[in-house]
Amino acid sequence: MATRFVLNDHFRESRVVNDRLIFAAIIAGLLFAVVMARLAILQVMEHEHFESLSKQNRIDIEPLPPQRGLIYDRNGVILAENIPTFSLELTPEKVPDIEVTLQEISRLFKMTEDEVSDIKQRIKQRRGFHQVVLRQRLTEQEVAKFSVNRHRLTGVDVVGRLIRHYPQGSLFAHTVGYVGRINERDQQRIDEKDYKGTLQIGKTGVERYYEDTLHGEVGYRQVETNVQGRVVRELHSVPSISGQDLFLHLDIHLQQVASDALGSFNGAIVAIEPKTGGVVAMVSKPDFDPNAFVTGISTKDYAVLRDSIDRPLFNRALRGHYPPGSTLKPFVALAGLELDVISEQSKSFCPGWFTLPGHDHRYRCWKKHGHGHLNLKDAISQSCDVYFYDLSHTLGIDRMHDFLNIFGFGQRTGVDIPSESKGLSPSREWKRANRNLAWYPGETLISGIGQGFNQTTPIQLAHATATLSMRGINITPQVARARRDTGQSELKLIATKISEALPVERSQNWETIIDSMVEVTNGRRGTARRVGKGLSFNVAGKTGTAQVFGIKQDEKYDVETLERKLHDHALFIAFAPAENPEFVVAIVVENGGSGSRVAAPIARKMIDQYFGLTVNE
Repeated sequence: MATRFVLNDHFRESRVVNDRLIFAAIIAGLLFAVVMARLAILQVMEHEHFESLSKQNRIDIEPLPPQRGLIYDRNGVILAENIPTFSLELTPEKVPDIEVTLQEISRLFKMTEDEVSDIKQRIKQRRGFHQVVLRQRLTEQEVAKFSVNRHRLTGVDVVGRLIRHYPQGSLFAHTVGYVGRINERDQQRIDEKDYKGTLQIGKTGVERYYEDTLHGEVGYRQVETNVQGRVVRELHSVPSISGQDLFLHLDIHLQQVASDALGSFNGAIVAIEPKTGGVVAMVSKPDFDPNAFVTGISTKDYAVLRDSIDRPLFNRALRGHYPPGSTLKPFVALAGLELDVISEQSKSFCPGWFTLPGHDHRYRCWKKHGHGHLNLKDAISQSCDVYFYDLSHTLGIDRMHDFLNIFGFGQRTGVDIPSESKGLSPSREWKRANRNLAWYPGETLISGIGQGFNQTTPIQLAHATATLSMRGINITPQVARARRDTGQSELKLIATKISEALPVERSQNWETIIDSMVEVTNGRRGTARRVGKGLSFNVAGKTGTAQVFGIKQDEKYDVETLERKLHDHALFIAFAPAENPEFVVAIVVENGGSGSRVAAPIARKMIDQYFGLTVNE
């Protein structure tokens, strides 16, 4: 059998191989070109962008919150300070899994479900780069426990901070106020960039009113961090500027005397230096410990305060509405003098009751058998209701309202504490607008003795009394006295606000009213004659007793059979010395019963304290 030979086509095979090599080279060249092009884009065209991202991976900008300014009383006693503490904080954007992290923290620090729920809510309310406090005031053991478990808690850290503390406790709770966590409502009224790193903000009192002064200016530092997020070194920093310190007119000794004098009674006391408007004491009872709010009060504890029948969170000095009672009589009497309705010697007869012409309804005087014939000075010193029924009926509600209006009744005083109430000075127009009813003559009578629709706040009553003591010079009450920059000794006084003098044309009318008020505390029949006893100067005052509820004409008020909450409110206003006033006080004792027996002795204790005398017990 013959053998077959196959001849190879070397030329064809060589061409196929060359074609493949050329194709592979082209593909490789194209891929290389794409890589080079992309490399050029990344390194040249997008260099700045990726350089920035790279720096963000290793460089952090940390806010440096400012130190909050301190608050002092007039003697330099500290009322609000900052104390160092460690807090456990979480930055949401740095946490891989918030749910898992919170579970681990809850296990380590034995948090309740309510605490964890509250933390989750606050995380939702704040932006990812804002720290959220998980626990404050860590103990040394808790710090050590966190350090051991830190590797499992990315985005969580222990931070040293200064937190607010009120060393006087409840004594200044309503006046100085307190700070608390920044919430959604707060975020609507602040500039977030000014509060980076700040966890607390003024909520009430001086802390809130002077927030801009106390807060300071935030700083920052640029730091290099490692992959665990720990700071390796500081690259650059701009220091924060601490808030200014505040010095108040408040006097801790006078405040303590006022608080102690109220005892178990609820009520309010406001004391003012009339020449400056400085508020030297402002007490509202019951009170509360403001320190509980600084780090976040528990729902249970807050409910106890909120739901208490005595309302300890309510600032009675600024928001409490009380009938002024007979403390209004000096102002009504001044209206009668200025409008030529009465004179200093005008007399009226008090049989113990008053009736309107053509009516048989009797409006009773507090003294059952009456005061007999008496003039203006007697009517004020003995607090005769019938005299003022007659006077207010002659004046009419319109003229009486307009005159009381110039003393600020029914208006905010403008004191430098937020949430002040206006009270109510009734008028014919007010009743028609708010009750859609006509004004009755009998309502004018009871308005003239500070009852009926009249509602005044203790700060308002103190301010009106101060204006009266100054013979019409109207100075806005003010709690803060001066500011001081951190590290400086010089105090910058806060300007006093003085309004136009009251339009009282005859200066003698001031003296007539003030002399009559001196008779209250020094006269033989004065309703508060014990107040002026043994003093080397005259005290001008006026007692007041305001009914909490009405009784029928023929019924008798029996204090022995009534619950305490139905007893009359006891009021007293005073200033001293009468001729050249330095001190003014307004006192409201809820359900105290009698202004002369309960409120007036409190005024004497405060006068003794202010003038450095022995405080009567």
